[in-house]
Amino acid sequence: MNAAFLTSEIRKKGSFLCVGIDPVMELFPDHLKGKKDALIQFCTAIVDATAPHCVAFKPNLAFFEAYGLAGWQALEQLIGYIKTNYPDHFTIADAKRGDIGNTAKAYAKAFFEVLNFDAITLSPYMGAETIEPFLAYQDKMAIVLALTSNKGAFDFQWNEDHQGQHLVEKVVAKTQQLASSDRIMYVVGATQDAQIRALRALAPDSFFLMPGIGAQGGSLTAAFDAAKTKEVGLIVNSSRGIIYASSRTDFAEVAAKEAQSLQQQMQTLLYI
Repeated sequence: MNAAFLTSEIRKKGSFLCVGIDPVMELFPDHLKGKKDALIQFCTAIVDATAPHCVAFKPNLAFFEAYGLAGWQALEQLIGYIKTNYPDHFTIADAKRGDIGNTAKAYAKAFFEVLNFDAITLSPYMGAETIEPFLAYQDKMAIVLALTSNKGAFDFQWNEDHQGQHLVEKVVAKTQQLASSDRIMYVVGATQDAQIRALRALAPDSFFLMPGIGAQGGSLTAAFDAAKTKEVGLIVNSSRGIIYASSRTDFAEVAAKEAQSLQQQMQTLLYI
């Protein structure tokens, strides 16, 4: 699955929504708590409810890893469920891996071959060698952490060198040389309005994966206006605002309504 296919799905659905899946059992509805298969029941219910309104799913691996073997088994079941029932949905492993050499190759094999994700988030701190092994898979995408949505992003990512260039600008400029825009995406926080345009100028055709809408203060309209390209060029992630919108037995139905509300706003932006 590449950027062209993702763009066609966005146009078809009138949505550039990515639903983040961050399972925390303490936040599950009471009727699921304590059940042996609570993880996969919750996650697949969210997938079924939101699939008509989104183009991508992004399981955050930390929340699966926190449950040990059971978490990994649930993750494997979940990605298999999505691939079987919603094969046109883009799947992102929110893993933020960042190593080199054989270790990076092993990560690529794990997420692209064993689990069959379409893309993975990567930390570029150790250089181009952290990205290149993932680009060996022609039908997969690397999503490079650029400027994140948290306050700490400005501790390092927006630091200037003596020539006035920010660290994140160096990251984007370097990784743009590694592959075409249909192979590399960037995480760019929707809370960083002023900086989005600067990064878009460096990566004019690459997709941006944009967290930070809603609870973190990002504006959907402002993010779209700053990041859009002639081919759309962005997907916006929403996690807890959707999946934990209700803690009752109607959690899936309420999640669907939240996803639909965002999809309707996105459709308006796409066709203004």
